[in-house]
Amino acid sequence: MNKIHCQSVHTAGGTSQGIDTSTAVGRMFFQILGAIAEFEHALMSEGTMDGLEAARARGRTGGQKPKLGPRQVQLAREMYDSGELTVQQIADEFGVTRPTFYRHLSKVASQSQEPA
Repeated sequence: MNKIHCQSVHTAGGTSQGIDTSTAVGRMFFQILGAIAEFEHALMSEGTMDGLEAARARGRTGGQKPKLGPRQVQLAREMYDSGELTVQQIADEFGVTRPTFYRHLSKVASQSQEPA
């Protein structure tokens, strides 16, 4: 607010409340409105975090569902390992992009390499 004040920026009749920031009372009122807005934002943010935490406790997770199911990933892996089809052909067969195919493939590869 001091930066705005030093630059001689004043709002008088532009707002519906008629806050005149060229006066001490107007500046104080403007700062109070800003603090209330910040408080409201913090409350909404806390509520969102609490809701996400409660959803996780119920076993719910956010985000998009995987494009390929476990069986599809297994089939895609077998097709990839056979070497008969290109990655693009395999991706087209399952209706996904090459990066999506590689992402699912890397998850399977990392799971199969874990020690038992």
